[in-house]
Amino acid sequence: MELHILEHSLKVASIAKEGIQICTHGLIKLAFLPSKTRCKFFSLTETPEDYTLIVDEEGFKELPESEHLSVAEATWLALNVVSGGGSTTNSQPIGVTKIAKSVIAPLADHNISVFMLSTYQTDFILVRERDLPMVMHTLSSEFTLMRVVNGETVAANSLGVTNGFVKPKLGGPALTFSQNKALVPRPIIHPLSSPSNMFCVTSLDPDTLPSVATLLMDVMFYSGGIKEPGASSEDTGHIRFFSFSLIEGYISLVMDEQTTQRFPNNVLFTSASGELWKMVRIGGQPLGFDECGIVAQISEPLATADIPAYYISTFKFDHALVPEENIQSVIGALRTNESAGQ
Repeated sequence: MELHILEHSLKVASIAKEGIQICTHGLIKLAFLPSKTRCKFFSLTETPEDYTLIVDEEGFKELPESEHLSVAEATWLALNVVSGGGSTTNSQPIGVTKIAKSVIAPLADHNISVFMLSTYQTDFILVRERDLPMVMHTLSSEFTLMRVVNGETVAANSLGVTNGFVKPKLGGPALTFSQNKALVPRPIIHPLSSPSNMFCVTSLDPDTLPSVATLLMDVMFYSGGIKEPGASSEDTGHIRFFSFSLIEGYISLVMDEQTTQRFPNNVLFTSASGELWKMVRIGGQPLGFDECGIVAQISEPLATADIPAYYISTFKFDHALVPEENIQSVIGALRTNESAGQ
């Protein structure tokens, strides 16, 4: 398989609920008028706490300076696993559980923090730009590393981005290290909760976006956004969660079942598996960006049980979406590992 290092330099930011009006003009332009900007990577996720924005440097220029906008310190790069070559966004979704052992776990074992964004089309693994040499060193034995430069995909090692690391050989120390780590279950150290909502992971044809733009703006910014921002992660009731991504021309939406019913028939695609999804929220206090292994703690047990999952990191908490029928077994498996971490 190939691991593509995309050319977007990304910012990760939080927009406070009370400050969203200040940013609405720029966000609407990024979401609904992409031809008016040079932005190629835009994602906005609303949680009970805030809005999380992932956007490339061109898109970030559309936002005003504001005390309500908090930006994570690092510049981030997006990685994408492509099975059998081809484009990153029209390839079949890999799923975070299918890359748990080959990507997520080795990066955690080497103390590399990741920020995940699963979409309808694919899964993006965000890493800090300064960590890229170690990322390449860690994953080069498992993947053919490619880098997108000016829209062209070229071999990453031809760019000289190795920082002096030697590509490890198959079966060498790095691989043995990860294998040894995999023998011991990775304990879950953050509280887990599961809201009552059921979610859909879906998309729509960009040509139909104008016909539902008013509805989407209402969902994104005006209806239900004024919820209790301090909702506890222990609250197992209905929560506010909505995610919109427009990445390289492809739209991805994650919303609860009630919100999908507001859309006209035949506008939304079905989820990749045609299923409804239940959420596991990870974190009691804001997780921050420096801790390594949070995604691995969740994705490895799911991979072992062969349960598919979408995974969306936000500025304060993480969110895994699993098939509705698997939620009880997922909670049971994760609770076992959670007990081991206490």
